Amino acid sequence: MSDNDYNVYQGKDGQWRGKRQDASRASVVADTQKEAFEATREYAKTQGSEVSIHRGDNGQIRAKHSYGNDPKTTKG
Repeated sequence: MSDNDYNVYQGKDGQWRGKRQDASRASVVADTQKEAFEATREYAKTQGSEVSIHRGDNGQIRAKHSYGNDPKTTKG
């Protein structure tokens, strides 16, 4: 992950947050994971970065979405 990548996670207060990897504060605070992801996705699209969505119960990454930083050629 680069410093421009984002994480969507649930805070201790139950609110969902979207935060850039190197930031000290969240860019997005929302009531639901979906709302936080959708708002964070817009930031990631403008930066050409990646969003990792974390589970609320244990914090593990459950999905990753990439916007613009994919390799041009892939095998398979």
